[in-house]
Amino acid sequence: MRHKSFSDQQCPIARSLERVGEWWSILVLREAFLGARRFDDFRKNLNIAPNTLTKRLNALVEAGVFERRRYSERPPRDHYALTEAGRDFRPVMWALLAWGNKHFAPEGPAVRVVDAETGAVADPVLVDRATLRPLRSPEFRSAAGPAADATTRSRHARAASSAGVSCADGLSCDGSQNV
Repeated sequence: MRHKSFSDQQCPIARSLERVGEWWSILVLREAFLGARRFDDFRKNLNIAPNTLTKRLNALVEAGVFERRRYSERPPRDHYALTEAGRDFRPVMWALLAWGNKHFAPEGPAVRVVDAETGAVADPVLVDRATLRPLRSPEFRSAAGPAADATTRSRHARAASSAGVSCADGLSCDGSQNV
């Protein structure tokens, strides 16, 4: 069964899921972060059917998450290198790892994020780059951006209003400029 495409939606979450939302895609990325580059490495590490892996790798290349690099002419063989977009997925992966350890690992963590120099266990948390404050609700919320359509503006305005939020910094709750 073919899923609905999210590529025409304004939501950046939906657009991201269009590229990496299929579970094999995230597992392929996990293996790339662990050093896999060649088709056979991904296939062996994931125990995935070759046709499924081919589809996932092609989709990740098309999405700009991987790029193919030729390592053999005879026979022609490529390996898969993470692009900037692929490398930028690592913190998302670490956040998913931490969330899974917290909520779905009753036996304790099988994998952790650690300081590369000291080996000290890290506790991944998303922070605002400008203030270094942890991004938590209700201190932070999503808001319609400048490219938002009327539907997106309306949904965010309703969410802010129902949460009793007053908007600041010259923006109304729907993301438009206050005059």
